[in-house]
Amino acid sequence: MAAAMPLALLVLLLLGHKGWCLAEPPRDSLREELVITPLPSGDVAATFQFRTRWDSELQREGVSHYRLFPKALGQLISKYSLRELHLSFTQGFWRTRYWGPPFLQAPSDTDHYFLRYAVLPREVVCTENLTPWKKLLPCSSKAGLSVLLKADRLFHTSYHSQAVHIRPVCRNARCTSISWELRQTLSVVFDAFITGQGKKDWSLFRMFSRTLTEPCPLASESRVYVDITNYNQDNETLEVNPPPTTTYQDVILGTRKIYAIYDLLDTAMINNSRNLNIQLKWKRPPENEAPPVPFLHAQRYVSGYGLQKGELSTLLYNTHPYRAFPVLLLDTVPWYLRLYVHTLTITSKGKENKPSYIHYQPAQDRLQPHLLEMLIQLPANSVTKVSIQFERALLKWTEYTPDPNHGFYVSPSVLSALVPSVVAAKPVDWEESPLFNSLFPVSDGSNYFVRLYTEPLLVNLPTPDFSMPYNVICLTCTVVAVCYGSFYNLLTRTFHIEEPRTGGLAKRLANLIRRARGVPPL
Repeated sequence: MAAAMPLALLVLLLLGHKGWCLAEPPRDSLREELVITPLPSGDVAATFQFRTRWDSELQREGVSHYRLFPKALGQLISKYSLRELHLSFTQGFWRTRYWGPPFLQAPSDTDHYFLRYAVLPREVVCTENLTPWKKLLPCSSKAGLSVLLKADRLFHTSYHSQAVHIRPVCRNARCTSISWELRQTLSVVFDAFITGQGKKDWSLFRMFSRTLTEPCPLASESRVYVDITNYNQDNETLEVNPPPTTTYQDVILGTRKIYAIYDLLDTAMINNSRNLNIQLKWKRPPENEAPPVPFLHAQRYVSGYGLQKGELSTLLYNTHPYRAFPVLLLDTVPWYLRLYVHTLTITSKGKENKPSYIHYQPAQDRLQPHLLEMLIQLPANSVTKVSIQFERALLKWTEYTPDPNHGFYVSPSVLSALVPSVVAAKPVDWEESPLFNSLFPVSDGSNYFVRLYTEPLLVNLPTPDFSMPYNVICLTCTVVAVCYGSFYNLLTRTFHIEEPRTGGLAKRLANLIRRARGVPPL
């Protein structure tokens, strides 16, 4: 009887522990998705999103146990009272004119007292950036969509951008409690004519050199979306394999889109062959049509000659036939380009366009850059030019980069606007809609938010001849070596007087021969 008591107690404890686990569901969740979009230029864009949501107020609660949310980021939020964080590494340039509006945007916090904005116009993105990013994923790169993240394929693309977005989201309409959301996004653009060997056909294996084998066991949702908006199945011009389980329709970036859905959690999708390789094949070549022009795109360049003065110019295009809309332009210019603010000019259709809001913060040498922010109204079907003159500063010789003749990079301009929508959009249900749909906040159904970045600029500065120190060192060492060598030779050399000799054996033999011949001796 005494031996049976501990066993019964152990059974009760196990049952109690099991019941407690069932009563306390996990407070965090993971959703992952991949969106494949054939671009108007013939390229293919792939956008990964991994969203981890944790119903915990990290800044108030003393959290010591982390399940899906990365501990390193959770401690960062708690220690520094972080409100939002948007960090991205991008290689290449998103060509809005030919690829359409960018798929991912990261709107910031509008409170300037708590906003910190920084940009590094040049950074070599490599595997050292991708590996820590993948380690933040709950399944790392072992299962789910992350198995496609192969470094040698991702970095040989026309465009590559990886980002981390942290922000608080409300749990209810009154926002009495919040949850922390972590979004890890990765966007790449594959050149279809390179990966497809001159064809517009594509597949997961052709792009990533891998296929999907299993979903992430920690994910509550794992899906692949393929944009089939412009595909007409009636004329049988293309073939999509395997057939999708269902489709999704909605208004994305002002245009109605249709997506084919592949649910990795569906056992019939992967378990039959343990391999999911989505592929699209054109039965006949598609017609070469001009790609649609987006309503908003921009271009930036440097003009002028010489190494003293120059001009920064930004062209803002509004291609909407009858609607005008405002654009918020943000520029950060390095301190070594001294801006002449009185030369700022804004013209639209040959006339002056006065901004409704302008904020300028001058730079401080070696401390902070110039900050210029303007709200500009873009007329319908117009090109607005924003230009400002600058003067190049002369840096200290220790402030130049190892390759100063390559030039110095200037960060791109940032454009934020509510662009008119072609099709009215409906309010978005954040939990029921796909992840890519919740990235586009809409104030009403007639507009959609867009954030664009122009090209980074490369500016040459007055550069001294760094070969002169080398020449001076070589010349100085040569002169010192010649002078010191000669002086040292004079001080250490010993001189001896050499007596003339009467001659050797050869001379005596020659005289004997000369005597025999009757010739005077030498």
